[in-house]
Amino acid sequence: MPAGPASRVRGIGRYAIIGDCRSAALVSDDGSVDWLCWPRFDSDAVFAALLDAGKGGRFAIRPAGEFRVERAYAPQTNVLLTRFSTPDGSAVLTDFMPVQTEEERARILRPDHELVRILRCDRGEMQFEAVFEPRPRFAQYKVELRDRRNLGVRCHTRDGLLALRSEEPLEPRGDSARAIFTLRAGETRTFAISFEEEGPSVLPALGDDCQAALDHTLRFWRSWASHTVYDGPYRDAVVRSALTLKLLAYAPSGAVVAAPTTSLPERPGGSLNWDYRYCWLRDAALTSRALFGLGHRDEAEAFVSWLLTAASTTWPRVHVLYDVFGRPPPEERELPHLRGYEGARPVRVGNAAKSQLQLDLYGELVGAVRYFVEHGGELDRAARRMLGGLGRSVCEMWRQPDHGIWEERGERKRFTHSRVMCWAALDGLVHLARELRIDLKAPVESFAGYRDLIREEIEELGYSRALRSYTRAFAGADTDASLLLLPWYGYIEASAPRMRSTFERIRRELGLGGVLFKRYEGPLTEGEGAFGICSFWAAECLALGGGTLEEATALFEEALGYANDVGLFAEEIVPETGEALGNFPQAFTHLGVVNAALTLEERRKGSSRPSRAEGAAR
Repeated sequence: MPAGPASRVRGIGRYAIIGDCRSAALVSDDGSVDWLCWPRFDSDAVFAALLDAGKGGRFAIRPAGEFRVERAYAPQTNVLLTRFSTPDGSAVLTDFMPVQTEEERARILRPDHELVRILRCDRGEMQFEAVFEPRPRFAQYKVELRDRRNLGVRCHTRDGLLALRSEEPLEPRGDSARAIFTLRAGETRTFAISFEEEGPSVLPALGDDCQAALDHTLRFWRSWASHTVYDGPYRDAVVRSALTLKLLAYAPSGAVVAAPTTSLPERPGGSLNWDYRYCWLRDAALTSRALFGLGHRDEAEAFVSWLLTAASTTWPRVHVLYDVFGRPPPEERELPHLRGYEGARPVRVGNAAKSQLQLDLYGELVGAVRYFVEHGGELDRAARRMLGGLGRSVCEMWRQPDHGIWEERGERKRFTHSRVMCWAALDGLVHLARELRIDLKAPVESFAGYRDLIREEIEELGYSRALRSYTRAFAGADTDASLLLLPWYGYIEASAPRMRSTFERIRRELGLGGVLFKRYEGPLTEGEGAFGICSFWAAECLALGGGTLEEATALFEEALGYANDVGLFAEEIVPETGEALGNFPQAFTHLGVVNAALTLEERRKGSSRPSRAEGAAR
């Protein structure tokens, strides 16, 4: 196909996401669906050109020859609009995955999994090319496309039936199908892909029925977005982040995946390539606070319910990550036949971090439950018993070295952040029992004693008086951006001298100019980009009292400028160019946007969350 739209966006940021709260697709700014996993986020890819342009497969619709491109989401939705322009004409490509509630799926006959593309010429005349190249199971499964006329171009895979129906016939040749066609002003062509795992296949109707599905999907997203209660000055960015988080939530269970992709590199051309299509307990408190704070109670409660169910399967210990059903993810393995994004190998599926010890997870889980109870949620006997068991585990394990928040694959260390999160877990349990009157069937006074003991050890070994900073690990001499979270979890006031000097040291040692930060200095971070959420942690730390409102606002606004042209963030950022790095879009970064915006608004209105930093060093 001809190369190159005129676009200011480069790299991973060239992509936008569409989805139906079960799976997601990435669409490039030149009209190519280069990533799609069906039937779930963590299923094998049907299109994976994102990870291998030659072998991976795609579904592309784009003008023949040179063109200019602009794109945006339809306001308050996850429906993508891409405008192609040439001297002879212009057209808009509308991409979406029809969204249905569980009740609608039982009542309305549509394919279980569907992606619709509507191309309309609104000026002049344009020639287009369409290319359909499905490559099931990450291009490990050989397919032969068959033209079944009204039943579409289709292929049977080991997982189900994949079919493309379109108003413009595509001619299949082996494992691909193509068409070249011309559109004139006022003309439209509709393309719809469907996937059925089992049972009789439901084929997507075209024309008016696809338009009706579009109208329904637009109403769904706009109705959901309208319930976002945030009314501050950054509503557009907050709503876009909220819509992204909603899209990454697996509707049948409530789980929120970290990202819809695997193996997009954190280091250009390097090996820091991981599978993020799972749910990390680390995101629990951030997710719960963001959803409750934005007024999306149903999603928040569904997420906490999923958390409790997932954690109960391994109670009283917890795993680092789970699949969307609350099960351990598959074993990590490599796909050596794929070249990787811009040559970054290996391509991995599954995630070996599932077997790590990460003590911060206990604080995250308790924090999420605390937000749930504070917003009127009720805990059954099994949940209360499980929380008590988690507290006992923290009392037993808190002194153990662990792999930490950044999941280092090597020797365990006594990370300060992990110890603070053990403190946060016990402090949260004490609060649930004493202030919220939750009977945990557990020795709460013992939890309080261990909480205070942990604080004493952190203040003695996790803070360096010589450096005037909390340190990355006990008795260490370097710092870590995760320490910006200490005020967020109520361990210390952001305005406390120890926290202010820690903030300044982080900014001095890990700052990359302007508002960007590295996670920490070490072999794992060598050559990688700035970690996106750290900028929003810094803004929130300032907003919590570590600086002025003006300082926090300026940092937040500059950090927002690193989103791509449709408002999406990856995990990391190339400091020199602003390009996106890592899996995309990244829930963690969008959680940072939401929570920082909420805290800024609280500071602006003169209110704040109650401090839990009792006995904190001043």
